[in-house]
Amino acid sequence: MNALLAPLYFDPGKDDEFGVHLDIVHKLLADVADFIEPLALGEPLPDVDAVIFPQMLGEAYSLVDELKAIDIPIMVITSDFGTVNMWDWEIVNFLKLNGINTICPPNLEDTKLVCRGLSLRRQMKSWKMLVYQDDPAGPTGEQSWIFKRFYWLEDTAVKRFMEKYGLKVEERSFRELGKRAAAIPDAEAERVADTWPSRGKSIQGRPLLSAVKLYMELNKDYQAEKGFILSMGVNCLNESHSCDTTPCLAWNLLYERENLVWGCEGDTMVMLTELLADKVIQAPFFMTNVYPFIMGKAALTHERIPYFPDVEEPDNHILAAHCGRFGLLPEKFSTRWRLTERILAMVDENAVMIDAELPTGPITLVKFLPYLNKVSLCEAELTGYVQYEDSDCLNGGIIRVKDGRKLVDEVVSHHYVIISGHHRPAFDMLAEVFDYELEVI
Repeated sequence: MNALLAPLYFDPGKDDEFGVHLDIVHKLLADVADFIEPLALGEPLPDVDAVIFPQMLGEAYSLVDELKAIDIPIMVITSDFGTVNMWDWEIVNFLKLNGINTICPPNLEDTKLVCRGLSLRRQMKSWKMLVYQDDPAGPTGEQSWIFKRFYWLEDTAVKRFMEKYGLKVEERSFRELGKRAAAIPDAEAERVADTWPSRGKSIQGRPLLSAVKLYMELNKDYQAEKGFILSMGVNCLNESHSCDTTPCLAWNLLYERENLVWGCEGDTMVMLTELLADKVIQAPFFMTNVYPFIMGKAALTHERIPYFPDVEEPDNHILAAHCGRFGLLPEKFSTRWRLTERILAMVDENAVMIDAELPTGPITLVKFLPYLNKVSLCEAELTGYVQYEDSDCLNGGIIRVKDGRKLVDEVVSHHYVIISGHHRPAFDMLAEVFDYELEVI
């Protein structure tokens, strides 16, 4: 689905340059945007994702009220190269002084990124996130005293998604999903496992077959509504008693084969953040837990490790670990990958987990805040990995941040999405598309 844009012109003021440059923009954005017929500024707008000015004129100075009346993103793409012309900065700044924000990408790739963001926001109006859970923070959970503190499990969180983006969060029974998976004959699961090229990098026997069966059922549900499901998640830890395995392999295969975004533990805030990382920024991503070194025993005890690794400026470092490993990292993003046995005691002894590593280098830690009106972002550096025997961190990532104390003061969750590379400029531009304020740590 491409973004749908409405070209606007100034009337009076429109000249031949408008048509010439609109044709150029059409060609430059052909793979990410569709255009309706041009409209004069002030005419009623149909259901489009944004307006685009392929020509900016001095008439803008006297048409502030008409520009203020536009309640969707305003793109100013006035150069022959998919960017704003430098001599249009005067008008763009004048509009900003009058409370009118515009999107003026500095290069063509950023313009396309904005269009992908607009496309995703349009999809949110008619697609959904699917989450399997029965009583996610209830008293029968494995760690209900912890999970009942998480906002993404609140009914108000579900309402926020619908109110802000029109995005539906549909809940289905994890208990029933587990029963369906368990009922699949081993022979059927074996046939599916044999089609997986990476079977040799996996634990074998019953753990593999159980993981494949859960994949088969999740894939069946996805295929039944393919084209309407943006992401899927399972409350796999706190309700682990509902199934004899974890969905780690399922999420890997569904992403590899269907480009389906997943959400560990059914964290819908993570799922929304990952949708931007995958569908818009198009960079490697995954979710993990963050443990700042400065937290000391509070962090060490949770991971059952004796000490943090020896590094310079330890207060400016965090350990990244989830479910005993670095995190549920897809095979296609990994320098090293294998499906191995579970580590956490709260899941079934038959369960599995992915052991994988991301290339070291610049990364971005990012996550939506509860009201969806802010995004927390921290640019950092993945410097290496550390292993602890007989712990809940058999392989964790070592991350250097600019200011560890500031991170602890402003962190919004123990769950963060890690994206390869530094992406603050992208999230800055997407703020107009998704209507949020960027909070940089």
